[in-house]
Amino acid sequence: MRIARQFGLLMFGMGVWAGARATALAGRVKRNERGDVPGWVMITLMSALLVAALLAIAGPRLEELFNQAINRVAGLG
Repeated sequence: MRIARQFGLLMFGMGVWAGARATALAGRVKRNERGDVPGWVMITLMSALLVAALLAIAGPRLEELFNQAINRVAGLG
């Protein structure tokens, strides 16, 4: 019984140690990524601008294709 209790305490201690190490690692990762926010904002804005530009260029043709497809399904064309 004494060995089982010591083994249990050892496993508990290892769990506490592993949890503390994981928390410390997560804190370092969080601090390192904090400075990258402007990069993500720039990527998001550039993606939105790219989609808007493609929609402005290809919008009329996409609308025409959509209307043709709906007309074919409805049996009108």
